[in-house]
Amino acid sequence: MARTASVTAFTDLYLPTINGVSYTVSLWRERWPRCRDSMTVVFPQMDGYVPGEGEYAIPSVRAPLYSRYRLGLPTVPDEVPASDVVHLHTPFTVGIAGLRFAREHDVPVVASYHTLLDDRADQHVPDRLVGGFQRVCRAYERSFFERVDHVVTPTSFARRHLQHHIGVDGDVSVVSNGIDTEFFRPVDATAFRDRYDLPEGPLLGYSGRHSPEKNLEEAIDAIEGTGHTLVLAGDGPAREDLEAYAADVDADVRFLGFLDREDLPALYSALDVFVFPSPVETQGLVALEATACGTPVVAVDAGALTDSVIAGETGYRYEPGDLEGFRWAIHRTLAENDRLSDLCRRRRAMLSVEHSLEQLATVYDALHS
Repeated sequence: MARTASVTAFTDLYLPTINGVSYTVSLWRERWPRCRDSMTVVFPQMDGYVPGEGEYAIPSVRAPLYSRYRLGLPTVPDEVPASDVVHLHTPFTVGIAGLRFAREHDVPVVASYHTLLDDRADQHVPDRLVGGFQRVCRAYERSFFERVDHVVTPTSFARRHLQHHIGVDGDVSVVSNGIDTEFFRPVDATAFRDRYDLPEGPLLGYSGRHSPEKNLEEAIDAIEGTGHTLVLAGDGPAREDLEAYAADVDADVRFLGFLDREDLPALYSALDVFVFPSPVETQGLVALEATACGTPVVAVDAGALTDSVIAGETGYRYEPGDLEGFRWAIHRTLAENDRLSDLCRRRRAMLSVEHSLEQLATVYDALHS
C-alpha cells in the first residue's frame, strides 16, 4: 500500500470565517505534518485574512442566500502544486475546481460530507419552494459525491443520511473531524466566572451560532422555573429574537456574545452541563469540545448528536420536542455530574484530531493500493 504524503484541500469555507468546516480544514492543515508531509489549501479570497505559505486564495464573489460567505471562481492558480490526494470539503465552486484539478493531475479524490444542505432549506427560501429546493439540493449533492473516489463523513448518522436520504452509492467511511485536545482541556474557570459574574448554582450553557435551526428557544424553555442559569455564548441572526424570548420567561438567561477562541476552554470548564438542542448537526464539534473539557452534554436525540453524545457516559439525550425529557436529562446529568465528567476526560484521546488524521491517512493510502 502506497503511503500518502501530500494533500491538496479545496474548500468554499475557510478563514477568517469561523464555523465547523473552516475550523476543521485549518486544524487538519496545521496537524497533518505531524502525521505525514504537507496539506495545501485552496479557498475563496475574503477580506480580513492574508494567506500564508501553502494557502491559495482565489478570486471570489458574494454567495447568494448566504451573504456572509464567498463563492470562489472555479479556477485553480497555476502555482498550486500537485499532490498525492485531493480532498474536497464543500460541493460548490471551489469543490468543482478541485475535481478538475484532481483529474488533470490524475490523483484520487476524497470528499467530506460536512453539511446537510436540504435540512436547512426552510431557513433560506419561501415555504412554497422548500420541497422543490430540497429535491434540487439532494440531486446536486448526489451528482457531486458520486464523482469522487471516496467520501468521509464525521459520524455514522451523516453516512446513513448520505447513503439513504441523498442516495449516494459509492464508498463512504466514518472519520471524525477531531478536535484540538491540546487546547480543549479542563482548566480553572474562576477568572472566567468572575469576569461574567456567573453564579455558583447549576450552570448550563451553549456556544455557537445563534440561528433558528439551532432551536435554542427549547434550551430556554427547559430551564424555566428551575433556578438554573443558562449562558449562551456566540452570536447570529436569531440572537435578538432569543433575547426577547428570554425576557418573557421565568429563567435566568445570560447572553455572553461572541467569545474569543481562547476563552472557550474556560467557558466549557465553568459549565455543569453543555446543552445542545440542534437537530441538524453532522457532528456537533462544540459538543466534543465540551466533552474534552470534562463537561457532560445534554443533547437532542437527532442528527449526529445521536452518535456524538454517548448516553450514560458523556451525557444524556432526549427525544426531539420532548421538553420534559429535556428537563429530565438535565436533572440526571447534574445528579451524576462527577461520574460523567470523569468519563468525559477518559475519552479525550479518542476525540483528538491526531487520532482522526491517522484514520484519514488510512483512507488515503487505500486509494493508492
